[in-house]
This record gives sequence, structure tokens and C-alpha cells, in this order.
Amino acid sequence: MAITNPFTFLQQVRSETAKVTWPSRRETMISTIMVLAMVVIASIFFFTVDQLYGWGFDLVFGPAS
Repeated sequence: MAITNPFTFLQQVRSETAKVTWPSRRETMISTIMVLAMVVIASIFFFTVDQLYGWGFDLVFGPAS
């Protein structure tokens, strides 16, 4: 494995970073909103499943004391 000096490494990092296609502000906002929406949907789903399991266990085993 070849060892490069820090200055060369930083130059390489800078050149690779310049090749990255960065998302626009609009794309970032849309992606953020989509992620938040999915978090809300998943939270509602898991809350509902948890409540149904709790109700089912209470039905079978009786309420917890």
C-alpha cells in the first residue's frame, strides 16, 4: 500500500469531491419531506400493531395487574 503525503491526499479528495453531483435545494427539500412522511406512516403503523397485540394479549391472558 503506497503512502501519500497529506497535501497530495487533500488534493485528491478535492478533485474527487468536484466530481460529485450534488442535489439541488429543491431535491433536498422533497427528499426530506418524503423521509419525514415515511417516519410518520411507520410510526402510526407500529403504534397500531402494538395496540392490536396488546389488545389481543389482554383478550387471551386477561389484563395485566
